[in-house]
Amino acid sequence: MYQFSGKLKTFSLALIIIGVIGTAFSFYSGSKKTIEDAKHAIEASHNVGHGSSHEETAVHNDVADLENHTAKAVVHDVEEAHDATSDKEHAAHEEHVLHQLQNRPWSAFYVALFFSLGITLLVLAFYAIQRVAQVGWSILILRVMEAITANLLPTSIIMLVVIVASVMHLNHLFPWMAEGTVDPTSDNYDAIIDGKSGWMNATGFLIRSIAYLLIWNAYRFFIRKSSIKEDTANDGNKTYKKNFTASVIFLFLFMITESMMSWDWIMGLDPHWFSTLFGWYVLATLLVSALTVIAFFTIYFRSKGALPGVNDSHIHDLAKFMFGFSVFWTYLWFSQFMLIWYADIPEETTYFVMRFTEYKLPFLGMVVMNFVFPILLLLNSDFKSKPWFVFIGGFVILVGHYVDVFIMVMPSTVGSQWYFGIPEMSAICFFVGLLIFTTLRAFSKVSPIPAGNPFLKESEHFHYYNIEHSEEEGSTDHH
Repeated sequence: MYQFSGKLKTFSLALIIIGVIGTAFSFYSGSKKTIEDAKHAIEASHNVGHGSSHEETAVHNDVADLENHTAKAVVHDVEEAHDATSDKEHAAHEEHVLHQLQNRPWSAFYVALFFSLGITLLVLAFYAIQRVAQVGWSILILRVMEAITANLLPTSIIMLVVIVASVMHLNHLFPWMAEGTVDPTSDNYDAIIDGKSGWMNATGFLIRSIAYLLIWNAYRFFIRKSSIKEDTANDGNKTYKKNFTASVIFLFLFMITESMMSWDWIMGLDPHWFSTLFGWYVLATLLVSALTVIAFFTIYFRSKGALPGVNDSHIHDLAKFMFGFSVFWTYLWFSQFMLIWYADIPEETTYFVMRFTEYKLPFLGMVVMNFVFPILLLLNSDFKSKPWFVFIGGFVILVGHYVDVFIMVMPSTVGSQWYFGIPEMSAICFFVGLLIFTTLRAFSKVSPIPAGNPFLKESEHFHYYNIEHSEEEGSTDHH
C-alpha cells in the first residue's frame, strides 16, 4: 500500500492555499475596476497595442464590436474610429473594455478549471477505453487512473459554481447571456445570437451542464466502487463484465457530452463563430494532456515502489500515446486553421484575427510546444522508455496545452487586456495542488494492484523485445 507522506500532503495543501489567496486577491482587484481604468486601457492599447500596428488595432476594435453584440462590423484605423464614432458608441466600447478588465480573474480561473476538469475527464475516458478494449498492458496502471479521476468531483462542483455565476450575470464570460441580445427592440440586439437562441439560452445551458457533470461523476463513482469489489468478487468475472458494460455505455455518452460540452463551455465564448472540428480539437488537447498526467503519476508511484510490476515497456506505451496524440492534435489544429484561412469567410476568420494579432507569441509558441518539441523528444523509441525524458517532454506538453486552452478562452473574454500574472499563477497553483492531493489520497486508500482483473498476468509480463529495461528501483526486467 502506498503511504501519502506528510510532506507531500503539506505541499499540495500549501499550493491550494496559495491558489485560494491569490485568486481571492485577483477577484477583489477585478471588482475595483472602474470606467476610468477602461479609458486608460483603451488609451494604452492605442499607443502600444501589445506591439501591434494601427491596422491590427483597428481589427481588434472590430472584434470587440462583434463581441459587444452589435450586428454591424466596422473596420477603421484608430484615428478614423475616434472621429467617426458617436459618444454612445464610445461609452459602449468603454463599458465593453471594463467588462474585459473585470473578466480577467474569472477567465484566468476558468482556463485552469477547464484544463484540470478536462484532463481528469479524459483520464476517465481513457480508463474506460482500456476496459472496453480489454487490453492487457495497462492493467497495472488502472488504479493510477482511478486515483487521478478522484479529482473529477471537486472540479465538477467548482465548474457548476462558475456556470451558475455566469447564468446569474455575476461575470461576463459568455457574451450571449447579456441582456437584450435576443430582443429585437433592444440596442444590444444580436441577430446571429437570436438565430442560435434555441441552443444558446440560459436554461438549456444550465440543464445541459448539470447533465454532463452528473453522467461523468455517476460513472466514476460506480466504476471505482465496482473496481475495488472486483478484486475479491470471485464470481466468475460477473463483476468484471458489469464493469465492461458500464464502460461501453459511458463511452457512448462521453462522445456525445464531450462535444456538446466543448460547444457550450468553450465555443459559447465566441457565439458568432463555429467549427465542425472543434469538439475533436478540444478532445485531442485534453487527451494528450491526460496521458501525460497518467505517465507522471505512474513514474512517481513506480519510483516509490508502489507499482512493482510496472516496467519500462509500460512507460514506453504511455509515451507512445503521448507522441501519437500530439501528432493527432497537430493534424486537427492545422486542418481547422488552414481551411478557415483558405476559405477567408468573415464569420470564420474573426476567431483567428485576434489570436494572430494580439496573441501571436502564445498562439505560435503552443504549436512548437505541442508538436515540434514532442516530435524531437519522443520520436526515438529508446527515449520513450526513459522516465526522465518522458517527464521533460510531458512538462512541455502540459505547458503547451495549457496555453492552448488559454488561447481558446482569453481572446473571447478579455481581448487585448491580457498578460500572465497573479490570477493565472494562483489558479494554476490551486488546481495543481488539488490534483496532487486528491490523486495521492485516493491511491493510498486501496491496493494498487487490481487483483481481480483477468488480464493482470498479461500486464505483469508485458515487455517489448527491443527495450532494455533499466535497473532503477521499482522496475522489473522481464526477459
